Amino acid sequence: MADTRPRATAWAAQLRAVHVRLREALELARDALERGATPSPGQDLHVYCVGFCAALSGHHRAEDGGLFPAIEQEHPQLADTLRYLRQDHAQLEHLLGSLAAAVERGEPTPSLLRHLGGVEAIMESHFRYEERQLLGVLDGLDLDLDLDRDPQDLLGPLA
Repeated sequence: MADTRPRATAWAAQLRAVHVRLREALELARDALERGATPSPGQDLHVYCVGFCAALSGHHRAEDGGLFPAIEQEHPQLADTLRYLRQDHAQLEHLLGSLAAAVERGEPTPSLLRHLGGVEAIMESHFRYEERQLLGVLDGLDLDLDLDRDPQDLLGPLA
């Protein structure tokens, strides 16, 4: 049996890296708002918010469809944890939809910052919980992921 440690460790590092990129994307959106970018299609804010929303949604879809089923198959005792993380994903998707709609409506900057702040609060809480619960599993030798899978299949477009 081949030692899977190098690739399993890479999955944990990939998850950490995706979370860093998503935090950076959120900061770009916040910076665009704070610079006073006009909240209308074609402007910086629109691009940053749409890009951030798409990246975060893509990350969660990939986890729900690829990473989480693989983890649950190997570690069924994590079913409740994974169910909780999926609930977070649904809540974040709702908040992202509200943010995107607010951008499309051209809401004023303070309102958009509140939407973005709500997304950020839930996202940070979610990331910290996910990292506490799953990084050790991903670093473990017994994680039986298909080692040839594209990281984007499991972690989304920023992997």
